[in-house]
Amino acid sequence: MLHADGKVLTPLFKAKPGERKVDRTTGEIRELKAEPDGSLHFEGDGETAWGTKFVLVAARTENEHGRIILDVEWVPKPGGEAKTAMDCFVRLAPHVPGAQGVVYDTALRGAHHQVLLRHLGLLPVNKVTAARKGASKPRRSQGRREEKTVHVEDKEVHLSDGSARTVRLYARAGAIGLGEFTSSGDLAFVLLTRIRTHRTRDGNGRYRWYNDYALPETYGGGQVTVRLHGKDEDVARRFNRTENVRVIPPSNPDFPRLYHRRNDAESINRGVVDSLYLGRAHSVGHARQVVNLLGYALMVNSLALHLHRARESLSPAA
Repeated sequence: MLHADGKVLTPLFKAKPGERKVDRTTGEIRELKAEPDGSLHFEGDGETAWGTKFVLVAARTENEHGRIILDVEWVPKPGGEAKTAMDCFVRLAPHVPGAQGVVYDTALRGAHHQVLLRHLGLLPVNKVTAARKGASKPRRSQGRREEKTVHVEDKEVHLSDGSARTVRLYARAGAIGLGEFTSSGDLAFVLLTRIRTHRTRDGNGRYRWYNDYALPETYGGGQVTVRLHGKDEDVARRFNRTENVRVIPPSNPDFPRLYHRRNDAESINRGVVDSLYLGRAHSVGHARQVVNLLGYALMVNSLALHLHRARESLSPAA
């Protein structure tokens, strides 16, 4: 699994571009030194940070110091983290044929998931954006996160007595389930259990993704297959499938085991900050800072390779 995150580096200088200072003795007005490539970026917690932003992509083994940083890229403008991350994944995909998926936060939306699934054959693991974001400290029922629920499609299933029944499939927080309206008009959502995920590669190099789900006995006890990638028919009905449906949603038992790799992305960010003097960038300008980050990545990767060779008793040439 590939995991990645965006990181804002605090500039070497505190001043913003264009800020000036007046010398009270001579009256001289001079422009202060500043980071020319700095911008105001929003971070995952909603807080803002001034500086230069980068995306770092990595993979790791289960061993200590088993992390390998695979790519580093500058985010040229605020709000461009997702595009930069996708550029990294597209560039990396031919060089990491063993990669199965991508772990990222909700900066990646449906359009990005479509590219990962359909074009790169990678399984995205992240959460669906909430219908209403919860408060950091909710009180009772107020301020709690409200998950998004959308109608996906209707399918006809055959029962044991030979009759047919239509199942209305909904997605809640990315998970597929059955939806039926009660007498009060509320939607009763019944989560379906995922049996398996299958991926098929077409002759044109693109991929098709499907999940099989177990149906309850009231619906015949069989299974139903749901397409996970978007198609023209979804566009026609204005339904963004990859925005609302997840291959492995948070309710799936496999999700915590996979999504916890985001912690390693946060650990990389922490390691980068710890390598900086007083937590500030070593240099000025994104080009120089890319070189600094590549040096950090070289150190991390060299340590991982050295320890791997020591564990496996491999020669330096291996």
